Amino acid sequence: MLKVHFTREDLLRTRLAPGPDPLWEVILSVNLLGNRDGQAVFDAWRVRTRSKLRHLPPEQIRLIRCLAPPCGDFPDFLTPPQAAHGLAAGVEAVLSTPVPRIRQELAVLPRLPMWTRPLIDGEPAALRMLGQSLHAYYTCAVATRWQHIQALIDADRGVRARAVLHGGVEAMLESFRPTLRWSRPVLEADYPVDRDLHLKGRGLLLIPSVFCWRTPVTLIDPDLTPILVYPVARGPQWWTGDHAGLRGGQALRRLLGESRAMALRAVEDGCTTGELARRIGLASPTASQHATALREAGLIASTRRGNTVIHTLTPLGVGVLAANRE
Repeated sequence: MLKVHFTREDLLRTRLAPGPDPLWEVILSVNLLGNRDGQAVFDAWRVRTRSKLRHLPPEQIRLIRCLAPPCGDFPDFLTPPQAAHGLAAGVEAVLSTPVPRIRQELAVLPRLPMWTRPLIDGEPAALRMLGQSLHAYYTCAVATRWQHIQALIDADRGVRARAVLHGGVEAMLESFRPTLRWSRPVLEADYPVDRDLHLKGRGLLLIPSVFCWRTPVTLIDPDLTPILVYPVARGPQWWTGDHAGLRGGQALRRLLGESRAMALRAVEDGCTTGELARRIGLASPTASQHATALREAGLIASTRRGNTVIHTLTPLGVGVLAANRE
């Protein structure tokens, strides 16, 4: 059981990551590649990814799998906060990790093979190999469906944002049930070991993840910025980009057309034009055209905040969706 202990200050400083974190997706997907968890959800992805990985140098795959084993701990330095700004920034931060920290954190891995000694010692060639391996694995396993990952996380963020609007941060924490269970002042979750994480006024960064399976993940070192990575909802067809979940309502499709009906459903939790495009799998200009048509029909409202336009359902749009569920 994991217990995250909040103070009043922590509630004020709790926030949601703005999008997927590429290094968390990389490391957690490596975990999944080495085990059989979530077969119905991840096996199609596993088959495709293993086929692509055969074209990489074997030493790169060996290194990645060694650092992110199928179960158990992995070093905190592999998932730095800088990855929120993109893969390149994250990998640069990994390679800039002080050697004493690398040595200390690699100790969480049992029975490190002798060939990892150059990495343990922070040798430049070994660090370059690590950076190349992270980039290569990301390209094979994650990059080709990054937009689908963003779309799933956008949808999850929409759910959490509505919870905040309706009831504040505590309502958002309550919205994570059953994965996370809020009972003031403690957030509980199933976890491989018993652990208490005291935030001590630092707040908590919640990071949604497609490759996180069933239980959340947090950093080993309690002195690092507190984060909690949690799984988002995704079905067996997530990896193929199948948007069937947005296609419900035959009458609605006949009325609006399939793409526009999907767009209306995608706006249900609120989204930007870019998020709308990712959710329905279309180019941003096309998504913008659909949003304009829906707005002119009175089904959605659009509000500009700086350079961003946020779309939400109008009461009419809510009613149209409610009357066309399947």
